[in-house]
Amino acid sequence: MTQARSASANSQTQTILLVIAIILIGINLRPAFSSVSPLLAEIRSSLGLSAAAAGMLTTLPVACLGLFAPFAPWLARHYGAERSIIPLLLLLAAGIALRGIWSTTDLFIGTGIAGICIGLLGILLPGIIKREFPKHPDLMTGVYTMALCLGTALAAGLAVPLFEISQSLPLALAAWALPVLLAALFWWPFRKLGDISAITHGANSLQLLRDSLAWQVTLFMGLQSALAYCVFGWLPSILQDRGITAVQSGIFLSGSIMVQVVSALLIPWLSSFMRDQKLINGLMLVLIYIGLMGAIYASPDQMWIWMMVLGFGQGGGFAMALAMIVLRTRNPLQAAQLSAMSQGLGYTLASLGPFLMGVIHEASGDWQSIGWLLTAITVAGIYHGSKAGAKRYVLE
Repeated sequence: MTQARSASANSQTQTILLVIAIILIGINLRPAFSSVSPLLAEIRSSLGLSAAAAGMLTTLPVACLGLFAPFAPWLARHYGAERSIIPLLLLLAAGIALRGIWSTTDLFIGTGIAGICIGLLGILLPGIIKREFPKHPDLMTGVYTMALCLGTALAAGLAVPLFEISQSLPLALAAWALPVLLAALFWWPFRKLGDISAITHGANSLQLLRDSLAWQVTLFMGLQSALAYCVFGWLPSILQDRGITAVQSGIFLSGSIMVQVVSALLIPWLSSFMRDQKLINGLMLVLIYIGLMGAIYASPDQMWIWMMVLGFGQGGGFAMALAMIVLRTRNPLQAAQLSAMSQGLGYTLASLGPFLMGVIHEASGDWQSIGWLLTAITVAGIYHGSKAGAKRYVLE
């Protein structure tokens, strides 16, 4: 009896530490992006970047998320998902630190390396979550999404203060390598936790490419992500052009993302009581759209209202996009396949959002011209979110 209790206590401790490790990794998967946008005006001035080049800087890591995602199953097959986490975290830290060597080339190379690592880690972790938490994959997906949002908020809110304290743009960008090393330290005991090679071995992604539901999940992921990365890449610049200071714009972005922490947990939980997720997927896109339109066109005096609406929609929307991966599949094999497809192709599509925003802004000279782009993305996202939310499964 005593041995059984001891084993149970050890198992619970192990589970708690695993959850903490996953949270720490999740926290470090967005600062490489969100630490840039509040400082984008200063970066452009320091390095002489055009609006199009700045748009490419915000687009590059998102494109890398998608383009390199298909390599994640290969890593899992040959080295094991858990064994791959540590090297990827160390490489992520190196990419972020490389931005401290202040040149346009190093900034873009470091950002690209960070995007590649984040893309691979983002594919591997859902497979681990699906296997280690089979009874509550949706809840753990919410916890993981919450961690992503928290990391995004911290980087957005602290980017400008770090710059003002250090008086160094390179240092303010490179400092985010340190918490990545902390996450690697916490993951070290779990590097041999298991092996999902059996899950990914023999996975035939061509089957999913012929499945309409898989494409609907992919497009929902891509379209809501396009709106998210438009926000991460350009919202501070939009607010600053409307007369809001750099510090205030970072606070607004950070506050909006902190609301995401709440909705990332709340919305998947609420959706578990519903027959399907059609309505809640569409509602999140509507909230994102309302928040964005308010940020661009409404009075700056009401900005906190729009930031709260925007944040609630984005946190819930991203959590539901990830939840679709586990809810629309019957087993870990399908989840691994759909995760690679939806995030790989989805993030590649999403990368066009911030890039087009930069191009349109440079051509028009104002931010009001991007309204039609955001409207088109939202309408398409609502449609595919409704289709992805139907209670059915891929490959059936």
